[in-house]
Amino acid sequence: MSKSEKVRVDQWLWSVRIFKSRTLATDACKASKVKVNGVNVKPAYGLQIGEKVEVKKNGFNFEFKVLDLIKKRVGAPLAQKCYEDLTPTEELNKYNEWYVGKAQPEAREKGAGRPTKKDRRRIDRFKDDV
Repeated sequence: MSKSEKVRVDQWLWSVRIFKSRTLATDACKASKVKVNGVNVKPAYGLQIGEKVEVKKNGFNFEFKVLDLIKKRVGAPLAQKCYEDLTPTEELNKYNEWYVGKAQPEAREKGAGRPTKKDRRRIDRFKDDV
């Protein structure tokens, strides 16, 4: 794309895989969780190369600099070339600490069976506290 072209901010956030769906990106913009150059933007804001995008997602604050504009979702290696990650190291460390161990399935005692509704609520409350 040429320098004068613009792409919707919600479309760009989805294309570079910041959000899993365009609807989630649109909802984040509507909820004032997306800022461009320090200003809250609507989903239809025309994003340009060189602008700084701040995203609040799952309690974490991410910052990106736009290096390339794309409209269609691409693979992760190509998407990473479209932005520069400016997120502070403290925020990345906080994210990494939260994410550690999330990819592994949870263990349950053999023969304990499926959790009851009461057990499930207790487990969910425990996870929210951690």
